[in-house]
Amino acid sequence: MARKFKKVPKTKRGVPKKYVRGAKSPSAQESEIIETRKLYAAGQLTPAMMDRISKERSQSARKKKKRKTKSKNSKR
Repeated sequence: MARKFKKVPKTKRGVPKKYVRGAKSPSAQESEIIETRKLYAAGQLTPAMMDRISKERSQSARKKKKRKTKSKNSKR
């Protein structure tokens, strides 16, 4: 019996929205995912390419801003 997966919302180009949600440039992230998918399906994805892609993906995320908190010892 074939495995069935739950339907998820996707972009116009067929990438799950959750994959591109936090990117600085969602369209660039989407293009990269599609290109990687093609290379993987063709069997042309090398370990070096996977490392490069992994590094790019970690850098493409939006960084969270640190909130300043009041110190307990402040005299105000």
